[in-house]
Amino acid sequence: MNEMDTRFANQYNIQWFPGHMTKTLRMMEQEIQHVDASLVLLDARIPLSSLNPEIERITDRKPKLYALNKADLADPAVTEEWIRYFHAADAGCVAISAKQKGGANAVKVAIEKELSGLLERRQNRGMGGAKTQVMLCGIPNVGKSTFINTFAGSARAKAADRPGVTKGKQWVSTEKFDLLDMPGVLWKKFDSKTIASNLAFIGSIKDDILDVEELAMNLLDEVRRNYPDLVAQRYKLDAETLALPPYELLEAIGRKRGLLVRGGEVNTERCAIMLVDEFRACKWGRISLERPPQRDDLADFAEENEE
Repeated sequence: MNEMDTRFANQYNIQWFPGHMTKTLRMMEQEIQHVDASLVLLDARIPLSSLNPEIERITDRKPKLYALNKADLADPAVTEEWIRYFHAADAGCVAISAKQKGGANAVKVAIEKELSGLLERRQNRGMGGAKTQVMLCGIPNVGKSTFINTFAGSARAKAADRPGVTKGKQWVSTEKFDLLDMPGVLWKKFDSKTIASNLAFIGSIKDDILDVEELAMNLLDEVRRNYPDLVAQRYKLDAETLALPPYELLEAIGRKRGLLVRGGEVNTERCAIMLVDEFRACKWGRISLERPPQRDDLADFAEENEE
């Protein structure tokens, strides 16, 4: 990692592991013993970057289903590749949009399928009809509260657009499932600038500890590599402008949008906030920030991040 990357990662380390996250991991260690399975919510735009190695380690002891949430914001073709990737690693995986009713039903069906073996054994022991207990986990801002509200059919969990609103564990009951909702947890340190950037792009890291202009420049740089047309269309850019260095591109977009201060200078901070907000609101179009690596074992990922 060069000096610039180290500075970037350290800057993103400010509030990485507050006490409540350590407490949550301890709570998960205890609760995993008492549930039948876990449901790990990932962000469909960054499935591996949102796969917390600490959560992986704890949930490995029980049947597990990955749900690629916010699939309505991601590139559908790339999401299909991800589903194949998880299935190749023998992992249960389903793509959902927690805001849409069908999303919760798809997960219910998938959970029942994944747990059918376990449920069968319970049936044989005369325990049929007992509710399946599922621990719901994921990183901050991955959409757990919205998912629970859809899944349970009413606003049981307090959803918010900023990470870290769910503080303690809470049980939510449905006809067949008891869902244990866990607060979102990040991990201790990111060795990779890419992971830190991806988490910042989707809003899993508190925005007030980030440099918003650097965030917007990195986001523009990343997205124009794979989706140049979407950026060009959104901000009416010609090929020459689109190819500018990130800061100049940020200024050009700010000028197009009329985000100027006295003297005709571009208000780059306001422009950066606008860019990040519009990306998160899917106004650029459906974008995936990560594609599956050429490997077939998920364990490699967790090991790399624990080293």
